[in-house]
Amino acid sequence: MISPPLTKEITVAPSALNCQVPQFSAAMTGEHPFASSDYAGKQVILYFYPKDNTPGCTTESIAFRDLYEQFSARNTVIFGISRDSLRSHSGFKAKLALPFELISDPEEILCNLFNVMKMKNMYGKQVRGIERSTFIIDASGQLVKEWRGVKVAGHVDEVLEFVSASTPLTN
Repeated sequence: MISPPLTKEITVAPSALNCQVPQFSAAMTGEHPFASSDYAGKQVILYFYPKDNTPGCTTESIAFRDLYEQFSARNTVIFGISRDSLRSHSGFKAKLALPFELISDPEEILCNLFNVMKMKNMYGKQVRGIERSTFIIDASGQLVKEWRGVKVAGHVDEVLEFVSASTPLTN
């Protein structure tokens, strides 16, 4: 089941390391909308990617999928975020058999909260798009790590290395 989009507005401000992330909600695949308050006590990975079904985004999502159990064993949940529709996300999630949900942000509310919208050069033209980025929010809701301008190769391994070093295994 696909969750309906939410209209709740949040204050848009650049995120900063070691600061509390404002609580937010958003539409996502699955049975319920995403609400950050639902994940209190868990570490949350938010990975922002440009577009469903493109080579880099597919590779990155597969890498998170393949290491999902290792993240889960450390009380860590994963969410992918792009401006794609819930319908697109549902197809992408099913096609790749992703064990985690994808958040739809067509109005760029979360993209702006995390300051990932950038001007990019595509085929010689300047376009505004998502800069591939990953954020880790700890169990208390504090932003503890960010990667911006991510290169896909080896990135998810680096995220797992950080999580493994900072979060004990759960029983």
